[in-house]
Amino acid sequence: MNVQELKHPGLKKWVEEAVALMSPDTVEVCDGSKAEYDRMIKITVDAGLATPLNPEKLPGSVLFRSDPSDVARVENRTYIASQREEDAGPTNNWINPAELKKIMTDLYKGSMKGRTMYVIPFSMGPVGSDIAKIGVEITDSSYVVANMHIMTRVGTKVLDVLGSNGAYVPCFHSVGKPLGPGEKDAGLWPCAPLDKKYISHFPETREIWSYGSGYGGNALLGKKCLALRIASVLARDEGWLAEHMLILKITNPEGDVKYITGAFPSACGKTNLAMLIPTLPGWKVETVGDDIAWMKFGKDGRLYAINPEAGFFGVAPGTNNESNLNAMESCKKNSIFTNCGLTEDGDVWWELIGHGAPGKEILDWKGNKRPAPKTDKSPKGEEIAHPNARFTAPARQCPCIAKEWEDPAGVPISAFLFGGRRPKTIPLVNQARSWIHGVFMGSIVGSEVTAAVISDQVGQVRRDPFAMLPFCGYHMGDYFKHWIKLGQSHDESKLPKIFFVNWFRKNDEGKFIWPGYGENSRVLAWIFDRCSGKGKAQETPIGFLPTLDAITPPQGVSQGDMQELLKVDIEGWKAEIADVRKNHYPKFGDKLPKELYAELDAIEKRLNA
Repeated sequence: MNVQELKHPGLKKWVEEAVALMSPDTVEVCDGSKAEYDRMIKITVDAGLATPLNPEKLPGSVLFRSDPSDVARVENRTYIASQREEDAGPTNNWINPAELKKIMTDLYKGSMKGRTMYVIPFSMGPVGSDIAKIGVEITDSSYVVANMHIMTRVGTKVLDVLGSNGAYVPCFHSVGKPLGPGEKDAGLWPCAPLDKKYISHFPETREIWSYGSGYGGNALLGKKCLALRIASVLARDEGWLAEHMLILKITNPEGDVKYITGAFPSACGKTNLAMLIPTLPGWKVETVGDDIAWMKFGKDGRLYAINPEAGFFGVAPGTNNESNLNAMESCKKNSIFTNCGLTEDGDVWWELIGHGAPGKEILDWKGNKRPAPKTDKSPKGEEIAHPNARFTAPARQCPCIAKEWEDPAGVPISAFLFGGRRPKTIPLVNQARSWIHGVFMGSIVGSEVTAAVISDQVGQVRRDPFAMLPFCGYHMGDYFKHWIKLGQSHDESKLPKIFFVNWFRKNDEGKFIWPGYGENSRVLAWIFDRCSGKGKAQETPIGFLPTLDAITPPQGVSQGDMQELLKVDIEGWKAEIADVRKNHYPKFGDKLPKELYAELDAIEKRLNA
């Protein structure tokens, strides 16, 4: 389809203005077909940017190597350009929107010379769902088009739903590397220098402008940019939730089903939990989503969630058959790998994949020949795969994908889980006493800071409220208020129950007490039962904890270990509350809801009783 065939006058005008600004050689409107995806892959292979992988090992898959300056989200170049600085809040980077648009418009001038402009109509969520939203990304990267094919629903069917006057989120993206006459990329990943990279969000006008990066969440603008930063603003204004949460379907031995969402900061086992293989006999866990949940209230007063994505953009290092078999199975074909190692037999390899590399040599993520490692470990700083190496895989290929994952109505949510990586203080599992107590728990989520990270926070805890700190499109004090308001304006008995989990408790020798992975199903079973009005629990100053006989311990976990995992560390919690009061809550100034300070006071009082 060409631009003239677009039936939406506003969209057509916007694309024509972009063409005039960015000066591409040609323009294509993406139709979402397999032929189009295959053509994008061929373009990247022919340009020397992608390497086809061994068709017997990873059929239909390719490997990309990005520029060393373009390997991850660039948070210090990510902006929330609200009209007023105070609306962006203290945890976001702010630039005046008029000033930022002028800077970026100058960068966009002629930025696509020598390239094709692709217009990608995409749906976040099942096409036509009442919970879904439509975006249109303009890009000059065939890598982005191919990834968006996997990560979203792309093409003509989206334009059909958009019609002639539907709402969409306009997204500009350019790698910022125009080509002169006859110039080619010649196998070099195109991007701009770091100081020219901008990932900008304009909350009031619902726009996303990205320049200079071709990688991940900087370039796949449906992912964090639309699905969280802009959607969180839409959700606030429209009365729903856009959250950095996995979605699980859990079936107990009697055949009862519940859906649970969970928010975890990075390195806290979120993807592993999303694709968990339970060790408890008779229990079944399936995946609805591994990263993002959009939730709206149904006519029955319950929250219904969709996974707005259609694929997984997973971190490869650390993923193996033991830690996440379902993720490994998901990316066995039709997948895009970025910044992984390449073995002599045309397979991918990364640290902690579970085995050494075959043959004598391996190409690292920069394309350098290295001796093939005989184990799956490498010295820090000498990794074969970049620590943020990725796989992009269609969700439909996941062996444990739930049949409801594309249900446009969404699935009814029974529980929210919050979790962090904490060696002490926080118990294995803890149920909130009320909705407001649960919001308080979400607001103080944090993970331990290792000795390698310099931190001025007391207790060495880096807090990431609701696991949304890098992704909330407005002031987090107002975000907490939004959660509180939803609880106050709906029947609490129909709202999801809220739990805090911590798989990462350590003993005095520094060893993990709880084995995690599939054994986490034992905790999920207790949460499931609590949502059914069952499950043994005791009331404590910090919430409801399982009784010692409520969770059957896995092999190797003693009764003494369970006591340690399920005890209330009064002194530890007093220190926790003091840290929140002194170092965390003051960041949000007078926008921190008074209800959270009241909750803080109430917990402190209970701990001192």
